[in-house]
Amino acid sequence: MAVGGDQPILIKKIKKGGGHGHHGGAWKVAYADFVTAMMAFFLLMWLINTTSPEQKRGIADYFAPASVSETTSGAGGILGGSALGSDGSKSAGSSDVIEELAPSSRNPNDGDAKDGAKPMTAEEAAAAQAQAAAAKQEEAAFASAAQSLRQAMQSMPELAELSKNIIIDETPEGLRIQLVDQEGRSMFNQGTAAPNDRAKLLLRAVSKVINQLPNRISVYGHTSASANGAKPESDWSLSSARADASRKVLQGAGVDADRVYQVSGKAGSEPLYPDDPTLPGNRRIAIVLLREAPVLPPSPGL
Repeated sequence: MAVGGDQPILIKKIKKGGGHGHHGGAWKVAYADFVTAMMAFFLLMWLINTTSPEQKRGIADYFAPASVSETTSGAGGILGGSALGSDGSKSAGSSDVIEELAPSSRNPNDGDAKDGAKPMTAEEAAAAQAQAAAAKQEEAAFASAAQSLRQAMQSMPELAELSKNIIIDETPEGLRIQLVDQEGRSMFNQGTAAPNDRAKLLLRAVSKVINQLPNRISVYGHTSASANGAKPESDWSLSSARADASRKVLQGAGVDADRVYQVSGKAGSEPLYPDDPTLPGNRRIAIVLLREAPVLPPSPGL
């Protein structure tokens, strides 16, 4: 009813229909989650592609559950009071922990031997540990000696230009230092056994490295095949004479004669480049610091 003769006020409500709207902004949130997941996936693929196998093993070892027996020593946690290793801050990550917890590092006399294996005695275990420690110490000494020689090659101008004539690597026999001929830059004059001034300079530098270690040495002479691929019989005597001449230079530079274990010529039987035995690099002198077996403790029965 109108009041005071005024017109009535009408309110009209309009309902928007459709049913095919955009449902607000929910689709944007879902799309953002999808894009984030795709970015994380491609980032993971990129990381897997750029990591080395050693890094992948380290990551896998980090997330792998450790299986250890209960112990009351230390804090009673996963390590059971055991140390991470003797390497300290220079340890190789989780590998030291795994080696510490590996079944092989337990006392051999704990429990029965599996698969019919005879348990190690205390003396055998001590000898094995001493041998492992000696091998580790020897590896460190070899690495230090090789680094010393490389530094000498870089610091001395007269040796820097000969850096391509020397190769340092480790073999099952020991630390091998090879004086290798290069095109136009040989260690011996053609057909002669006496080393030239270039070879003598390198041999004196090598002698300083040899004198840093107590290991015995072997000296080998190598020759290359002729241009037609032939291997003359005289190469055996020539390679032997070159090895012996190199030994004399080493001893003249201070290497004790008692440390020389073997001097021999191998002619062209062990080419450095088997695909092409005629290359100058096959002509070389190899000096090997031999791996020495550690001195084992005497047997209690002796």
